[in-house]
Amino acid sequence: MPDEILVDRDAGVATITLNAPDRRNALTRPMARALVEVCDDLDADPAVGAVVVRGAGGFFCAGGDRKTLADAGRDPATPEAWSGIGDVYRSFQRVGELEPPTIAAVRGGAVGAGMNLAFATDLRVVATDAKLISGFLPIGLHPGGGHSALLGRTGAREATAALALFGERIDGARAAELGLAWQAVDDADVDTRARELAAVPAADPELARRTARSLRTVLGPPALPWAAALDLERASQMWSMRRKDIGSE
Repeated sequence: MPDEILVDRDAGVATITLNAPDRRNALTRPMARALVEVCDDLDADPAVGAVVVRGAGGFFCAGGDRKTLADAGRDPATPEAWSGIGDVYRSFQRVGELEPPTIAAVRGGAVGAGMNLAFATDLRVVATDAKLISGFLPIGLHPGGGHSALLGRTGAREATAALALFGERIDGARAAELGLAWQAVDDADVDTRARELAAVPAADPELARRTARSLRTVLGPPALPWAAALDLERASQMWSMRRKDIGSE
């Protein structure tokens, strides 16, 4: 099996690539753990002044791997199921904790937990035609991973409600209009634009890390801290997984 998390370092910019294009980079438990390990490694490298997160194969991330979710749904109360979902949650939470400034380069689409991953970063550059889909309610699942907190901390409460409660789908152009992304560009230009933005903080990694820490502290966490949102949503999400599995029998 090829490495499903790739890392490239160049001139102070680290690029994390989700490398499972056959499933549109959906997160499995091993992949999530590998992402956490990569983040730990990047934080330990003082030469890294910015991080770009992207997906291989022209798609950002389709969320949690369906088999992983289905397995958890059969008996959510087991320690294995509980910790497995926790590993997926932890992966995008860890991206959100990276010391350097972070950018999500979103091509193709970001769905469910894939949106969590994109919104865990400081900034998003999206393809004009990329699809941003909350996707939980339409398939009978409660949102998880701090989904509402991550979307809502942009300040776009209406957009958060439309996506998470009413199943609305938007493209990258609309996301930029709503303030959910910094910029929407042609698909072919997403990675280049993200790299251009990352180059500025990457030129002075120590200053970039200090500034990122200050900005995040000043702006403050969402009304409910992210860690609390993780715990609050996990029980309801896993209940909805079990309900969905029972209903299919």
